[in-house]
Amino acid sequence: MMIEHLIALTVAVVIDRFIGDPPQWPHPVKWMGSLIGFLRKKWNIGEHRKWKGVAMLTTVLLIVLVISISIVVIAYAVHPIVGILFEAVLIATTIAQKSLKEAAIEVYEPLKKEQLSEARQKLSYIVGRDTDELDEAEIVRGTVETVAENTSDGITAPLFFALIGGAPFALVYRAINTCDSMVGYKNEKYIDFGWASAKLDDVVNWVPSRLTAFCMLLVNKPRFIQRKESFQLVMSDAKKHPSPNSGWGEAAVAYLLGVQLGGKNTYEGHVSYRATMGEANMPLSRNHIVEANTIITKTIPLYLFILWLGGVLIAMA
Repeated sequence: MMIEHLIALTVAVVIDRFIGDPPQWPHPVKWMGSLIGFLRKKWNIGEHRKWKGVAMLTTVLLIVLVISISIVVIAYAVHPIVGILFEAVLIATTIAQKSLKEAAIEVYEPLKKEQLSEARQKLSYIVGRDTDELDEAEIVRGTVETVAENTSDGITAPLFFALIGGAPFALVYRAINTCDSMVGYKNEKYIDFGWASAKLDDVVNWVPSRLTAFCMLLVNKPRFIQRKESFQLVMSDAKKHPSPNSGWGEAAVAYLLGVQLGGKNTYEGHVSYRATMGEANMPLSRNHIVEANTIITKTIPLYLFILWLGGVLIAMA
């Protein structure tokens, strides 16, 4: 099945690149979100919330795994090509290269027209921080950080798990990621209930986040430093991030662009300081949003090549 998975995930990248996620189409992640929301409402109450959170996560993953395996098995039973196409479509729903780039450009376009209020509003759709008073540089920083962090979560990590277990594993990864995004918060409401989701999300993103950062550095040329030096600096800076994984993509993009990311953020009026990534060799400007998108475009082919290389070697073993 390894070669079939490789073909399916490659077709999925093409589908996502040119079609993306039309809002009117049915989408598995929306159904996952509805299920998680239902269980969250029912179980995030009373005592033993940590174990209820484990039960919620287990329930969601089992449902996603059983349904997706059933669909894929039936599709392959019809014909191998039908199976590959079904897998490709399912995997395409787990990746978001097109929508991530479009979300960034929706912030860039009003900035290009000097319409800061609209740019702030567009940014508020893709970040959790307060955006009402941000200047252009901070709007750009928020956008570039979002692109950098979500390259792994939204593109490369699902593909990594699609290589291992086809569409079912890609969908399970997306379910883990969705659980984390909905309940994996370190606040009073979710600190216990979301514990399992947050921990498992950290585990499954460990390899993809690092592999993605290294691919970024291999295929894109850092602006102000040597490529060899950039690997060392990214490994150092990534450790500063509160997430064990998110800092890798952010640090890589920061050094590639020659800018500094991180710093002061405000969430519902509360100030939070994030460790800085990269060096401020030049001020952040709107064009860095376009350049961040270009980093993604150049990175994905190399990442796919590495997946193919690994998959073929495993198939031959």
